[in-house]
Amino acid sequence: MRTTGPGETIIQTSGEVAEALATGAPVVALETTIISHGLPQPRNLQVAVELEELVRQAGAVPATIAVLDGVARVGLDAGMLERVATEPGLRKLGFRDLALAAALGASGATTVSATAFLAARAGIRVFATGGLGGVHRGWTTDQDESADLDMLASTRITVVCAGVKSILDVPATLQRLETRGVSVAGYRTDAFPGFYLHSSGLPVDWRLESPEQAAAVMRAQDGLGGPASALIVANPVPADEQLDPALHDQVLAEALAAADREGVTGQAITPFLLDFLVRGTGGASLEANLAAVRGNTRLAGRIAAAWSSAAAPGVPAVPVPAAEG
Repeated sequence: MRTTGPGETIIQTSGEVAEALATGAPVVALETTIISHGLPQPRNLQVAVELEELVRQAGAVPATIAVLDGVARVGLDAGMLERVATEPGLRKLGFRDLALAAALGASGATTVSATAFLAARAGIRVFATGGLGGVHRGWTTDQDESADLDMLASTRITVVCAGVKSILDVPATLQRLETRGVSVAGYRTDAFPGFYLHSSGLPVDWRLESPEQAAAVMRAQDGLGGPASALIVANPVPADEQLDPALHDQVLAEALAAADREGVTGQAITPFLLDFLVRGTGGASLEANLAAVRGNTRLAGRIAAAWSSAAAPGVPAVPVPAAEG
């Protein structure tokens, strides 16, 4: 348990996660925005439970992360998970919101930036999610980009994802990641994944063939001792489970036009476009998203296991402060 003063809890790690970290067992961090804001009830809770089970099947311990009543929880029990899935008005918390939520006793689901930060603070090295945030379309005018990018540039964590959300400016996002020194590798692919799509049509410079290779890259990051930054393992949704590319392009164009007509900007643009895609594809985009998340979660569990087996028993694999608890 980490505090800033007597009785003031900031981060609390569950007993199961704390024990796993203390013994060098594999752990995978999971975000909660997809549960609270990305899926309808009651399916959201079913998916949350399913993702944790996928981590366990891979031999790792799930650490689902959220902020409840001002306390950042790294690892949720069944009641907490249900609360995230059902509580009305739960906030969406990025890294910038964490101190405010802690001080004001607020509750919220964590985005990629908040989850990556809290996971690293707890000593967790591997994180599974769907798609990353990035540079928004029209960024030359609005200068709108996700906080995910700066967090990944300053956090030593391995993120398994299906690329970045396809509603974004993907080439600009990849350029920004390169500029910020974030390593990107395709998992058994030479093309950067397209989130809902198997491929974005853009190449990746590096390719990994196994969880063991990913773990080797993580060790090399630590051995080099450079600035802390993430490793992105870009894992494509299977081609037979992707959203039909023609339907994707058609509905996305309609969504962008609708957002322009209605003046949707800023933080509202991403949920607006994603919801439009779900409705415009008859739910097919949601199914592709879930297929990607499942695949990423399985792979993250295997990478965490490979990373754990390479570390000395009982010794944290990377010198990141671990939450007490």
